[in-house]
Amino acid sequence: MKTRMTVNLLLIVVSSLIPRLDNAAAASDPDRISAKKEADAKGYTFFLSRDEIVAKAKQEGKLRAFSGLREAMNPVMEAFKKKYPFIETRVEEWIGTDTYQRTLLELKAGAFRGSDIIRTPSDFYNDYLPYLKKVDFLGMAKSGVLNIPIQMIDPTNRNVAAVVGRIQVVAYNKTLIAPERVPNKWEDFLKPEFKGRKFLADIRPQEVAALVPAWGLEKTLDFARKLASQNPVWFRGGTRYLVSLAAGEYALYLGTNYDSVKTLELKSPSKNVGYKIVEPVPTRVSEETSVPETAENPHAALLWIEFLASPEGQRIIDKYKPGSASLFSSGSILSAETRGKQLSVVQLGEHTKMEGWQEKVLEAYGFPKAEIRK
Repeated sequence: MKTRMTVNLLLIVVSSLIPRLDNAAAASDPDRISAKKEADAKGYTFFLSRDEIVAKAKQEGKLRAFSGLREAMNPVMEAFKKKYPFIETRVEEWIGTDTYQRTLLELKAGAFRGSDIIRTPSDFYNDYLPYLKKVDFLGMAKSGVLNIPIQMIDPTNRNVAAVVGRIQVVAYNKTLIAPERVPNKWEDFLKPEFKGRKFLADIRPQEVAALVPAWGLEKTLDFARKLASQNPVWFRGGTRYLVSLAAGEYALYLGTNYDSVKTLELKSPSKNVGYKIVEPVPTRVSEETSVPETAENPHAALLWIEFLASPEGQRIIDKYKPGSASLFSSGSILSAETRGKQLSVVQLGEHTKMEGWQEKVLEAYGFPKAEIRK
């Protein structure tokens, strides 16, 4: 009996020492030490060990997060709570321009409280950056401290990660146009057969502006000018017109969101909407996630961001909003759909240029007005 108690006691002692041994090993890792020095020199916080982050998250014991994941928000939260039962977690939806502007004003006034996680919306991205904790997501991901694909992280502002992806595709009504007639490349929209209100084109030209990384600005603008001369059906408000396409009002849609088409595919009883992925594939990032300077539970926040970026978190995002998980997640729908294809990636950080690119594309279009339907 005494021998068994002695063995159990030794096991307890050894198991309690494992985190310390892991921390000690991490602290002596020359690559991590070098990465920490680099982070320190740039004013970023760098943890040498994930065990240290987990231990401090246990001490915090709470997490309050803002999220724009919509349908996937609560399922992701429940899975996170199951993985980290010692963290009392509450997540609230946080979307809309008014919300982003109000939060920015609160951040500037030093009055923002109540959340350890905020989105860093692209329209206000640079405005938000001064009010974020400077934690080196990128350095820790490269060093294996955090399990986050490095392509999800802003390479310049190393404390923001984008966990959602967007690609733009050509959508079409299967009853109005045969698949073989649907454009195989963007320049196919310039063919004579597509002239004269033969396809839908959004006057918020995200799909065309997102071609700049692959094509360069001048080629993109030349394409935009030629596209405008085709006299498409100009509109604003993608979801409504995608439904109209499904109803047979239009045959072809230049550059809708892939996840919107997948959602319509699941919900539409007629199953008459198809899509084609055209190269270079316009690719953007979304759900830019960061830790505000005022976060009360920053270590729990790091675990939340890591979980969102993890294979498990990404699977949940794809389950509840198919085609929304990042294409930089190896098991995501977008990763499979774009494998081997040429991409035009508007990366995190660079995505702030999109507004300027869109304005130039609109100039090339000749500032068309949205079609008014009665």
